[in-house]
Amino acid sequence: MNYLDKIKKPSDLKKLSRDELKSLAKELRTFIIDSVSKTGGHLSSNLGVIELSIALHYVYDCPNDQIIWDVGHQTYAHKILTGRKNKMHTLRQKNGISGFPRRSESKYDSFGTGHSSTSISAALGISEAFKITKSKFRSIAVIGDGAMTAGMAFEGLNNAGNSENDILVILNDNDMSISNNVGALNNYLAKLLSGKLYGEIKRSGKAVFSKVPPMLELARKTEEHVKGMVIPGTLFEEFGFNYIGPIDGHDLDTLIDTLTNIKSLKGPQFLHVATKKGFGYKPAENNPNKFHGVSKFNPENGDAKKSNELKTFTEVFSEWIMDTAIKEPKLCAITPAMSDGSGLNDFSKKYPKRFFDVGIAEQHALTFAAGLACQDLKPVVAIYSTFLQRAYDQLIHDIALQNIPMLFAIDRAGIVGADGATHSGNFDISFLRCIPNLVIMTPSNEDQCYQMLKTGFNFNGICMVRFPRGHGAGVKINKKSNLLTIGKSEQIRKGKEIAILAFGPVVNTALEVAIELNATLIDMKFVKPIDQNTIKKSVNNHKVIVTIEDNTILGGAGSAVMEIISKNNLKCKTICLGIPDKFLEHGTQEEIYKQCGLDKNSIIKKIVKQL
Repeated sequence: MNYLDKIKKPSDLKKLSRDELKSLAKELRTFIIDSVSKTGGHLSSNLGVIELSIALHYVYDCPNDQIIWDVGHQTYAHKILTGRKNKMHTLRQKNGISGFPRRSESKYDSFGTGHSSTSISAALGISEAFKITKSKFRSIAVIGDGAMTAGMAFEGLNNAGNSENDILVILNDNDMSISNNVGALNNYLAKLLSGKLYGEIKRSGKAVFSKVPPMLELARKTEEHVKGMVIPGTLFEEFGFNYIGPIDGHDLDTLIDTLTNIKSLKGPQFLHVATKKGFGYKPAENNPNKFHGVSKFNPENGDAKKSNELKTFTEVFSEWIMDTAIKEPKLCAITPAMSDGSGLNDFSKKYPKRFFDVGIAEQHALTFAAGLACQDLKPVVAIYSTFLQRAYDQLIHDIALQNIPMLFAIDRAGIVGADGATHSGNFDISFLRCIPNLVIMTPSNEDQCYQMLKTGFNFNGICMVRFPRGHGAGVKINKKSNLLTIGKSEQIRKGKEIAILAFGPVVNTALEVAIELNATLIDMKFVKPIDQNTIKKSVNNHKVIVTIEDNTILGGAGSAVMEIISKNNLKCKTICLGIPDKFLEHGTQEEIYKQCGLDKNSIIKKIVKQL
């Protein structure tokens, strides 16, 4: 029987029996595998929370009760159970549904998440609002998938534990071995510790022993030690939470019984749930990292469908760091939980003592790298543009202010595509170029990316190489070329009235435009220091200066060019093209480039219109 088609809203779950819910979980798992195989998206994390998603919506009353899903890439089951099943074929596509929770998309998405470790803070704010308005509803934070490694999660725990609010934090722990660590005993203990009897005994005991302080202290220590022998909850108890678990996150009966008990408890509750990434789909279970974020694949065997054969910029970085590590024993690689995405898997296997995955802790990653550099090591920080934002103070205070040399390989810069606004890398030029002591480079092809990484590593300073998601233009890498001259641009084509100054991968589109308009094209290569002499010559020799970049126009590379023109009191007509002042929706990279007016035809129309 098809139960999934009967679920139009979460309340429909309450009409099903326990056995029917288990059948629903199987249908839901099959549907998600089939759906993601057609659209691409996050698979392993979503397969791991299917039973948890069903149990939460079965026990709680959403959207009155508010569930905040940390990171957000584990919400496909949640989306389907909240009326979006028929839109899953549009997942991460232009005008389709997002791959992450969005408040504007559904009333069931309580809080937008895409970056990690924010759920506890948001859930605490919601629970505080419930308390002020005397609401009976609950807020639930579902955190996991590495998000507990970030400092913000512990800041939220510390505040929430002192609040006495009716807040539930669920740790979705997919690093535990379910068969070894979560069995009948722990499931039984979780039910016991979340039940009314234990709560009453605990409260009564505190009331009695409070009159005899030594007895109270003995009782507290005894409770901690007894619980500590079978459950790892002492840490969370110290934060002020009532710790429950760990329980099997794929056992619907245990999940429902435990959540039902917790719903009647007062104060901060912490439920430890053990799950397995990719659960129920062998290819994802065997290789959860490979199926973390996937393109279209064959659901029968998990094989990816063939895409472009050109090298990606990430692969160029991986090739460069492997080539360099052989010759440079002081090279160390640091990444905040993005080893696979940043192309460091091969490096981590060959040079494990020089590889540091610090978890989802971007702030720590940068200051840790600074410490390495202070002892004459040569750190390379591999980080996505969107995640570099999270460590802005550390970049300024701990690295730039002290002028500590290191190389940043900034992946997913510019327009990202299907992951949408939460992962778009279109702000980094603007927030980086205002920081002293930084060199910022923008490669336009594979060879340039390799040469800039090589130049940045050998430069005695702080160098940023920002490169886009996806493949390059097919330019062969010359590994024997000389280091680049810092701040020097390159003229690609000589034209007449128009000079196009382009930064990064848009150089390739700009060349097509320059040919059609008979314009001069300059690959600027460096945003900082910017090639002032070339800008001055371009103004003197052309009537119109056009800047093109894949960064927001506000404060971006075009602004840097305009500052030089203004500073030198130069006279010319100028056009700045880039990403407009708004957050970018999800879609393919090509669709978003066109939406931003950065495709060939749009650029030509804008230039001709201005002329």
